[in-house]
Amino acid sequence: MQTKTLKLFVDAHPMDNEYQGVYTFIKGLYSALLQDYPQLDIYFGTTYPEKLQRIFPQVKSDHILQYRKVQPAVLRYLTEIPQLMDKYRFDFAHFHYIIPPRRHGCRCIVTLYDVVFNDYAKYFPLLYRKSRHILFGESVKSADIKTTISDYSRGRIAEHYNIDPQNIHVLPIGVDTPVNLNGKQNDLSQLIYTKYGINNFILCVSRVEPRKNHELLLKSYLELGLYKRQISLVFIGKKSIAVKSLRALVENLSANQKKYIHWIDQVANEDLSAFYSTCRIFVYPSIAEGFGMPPLEAAIHGAPVLCSSATAMQDFDFFETGLFNPANGEELTRKIETMLTNPPGRDFLDQLAKKIRATYNWQQSSKAFYNLLVST
Repeated sequence: MQTKTLKLFVDAHPMDNEYQGVYTFIKGLYSALLQDYPQLDIYFGTTYPEKLQRIFPQVKSDHILQYRKVQPAVLRYLTEIPQLMDKYRFDFAHFHYIIPPRRHGCRCIVTLYDVVFNDYAKYFPLLYRKSRHILFGESVKSADIKTTISDYSRGRIAEHYNIDPQNIHVLPIGVDTPVNLNGKQNDLSQLIYTKYGINNFILCVSRVEPRKNHELLLKSYLELGLYKRQISLVFIGKKSIAVKSLRALVENLSANQKKYIHWIDQVANEDLSAFYSTCRIFVYPSIAEGFGMPPLEAAIHGAPVLCSSATAMQDFDFFETGLFNPANGEELTRKIETMLTNPPGRDFLDQLAKKIRATYNWQQSSKAFYNLLVST
């Protein structure tokens, strides 16, 4: 019996902007769906069709629907997107955080990635918290299919919005296979040194905002005096929300300390892979995450990882002694010194990477997503 073609619309506007977790989710999930489920007739909505076409070259241009540029962008949920739903008569429409109030017979899917703004209110502005709590809550409660990215987020969403957890489906983020850099460790180290002037370094990849806890790592680095041992500290990630205490700490650094501390907004995927592959340690000190992708990415590149054990990252028990309490600076300082002095062996790192690839992959999440479509 031939499977019915399902017409699916994807609100891909998060891919219009900087690279972040939602971008990773859309790219990974829909790359797998396009490859493995040709019976899905998938359309994408975006402000920049050319950019999306580069991400999904297999998608026909008439399946990429261009949004008008409107401010605030949330207005498109009131007019433009409902008009597209009416015109194309989609079976399903997949949104991120917010769904439109008018649906024209289309069944709506929402992925709500986290509600950390509710649980960690002090790290977010008041208007940001209140507006998102209302919009996200109304959307997830009224969606036909409710999804999120971790068991932790499912539990928190269920509690905040009084939803049965069994009605919230988890689609874990997959960890992509490392970019093939065609280089040995020494060559990659030379690449980083030639391009960025950096070698012998500890790495942290994360947007800069209060809950990401960069300050804890910087304080541990300074307490250990690692700059005196010519060990650099590299932060990769754009500044999203100002962190006054972090800025004050940075401004008080000596010239010699600043020489070993590097802040990089963004790097190409190939360079990020090289950074992951050649760091002495990868450290992720975040206080609150709906998932926590960077430590997994670092691990599949073979990097020794120290990872916060808070919120969704409590599921990463495979890091074993590499987990730490992000409220405990002494613990992090001690574990950095221990890992520098006695790093984990290659066998452990290889087995860890293998386990992460088996647990977090897009084939499993795309299969679960497809099964939700055909059973709804």
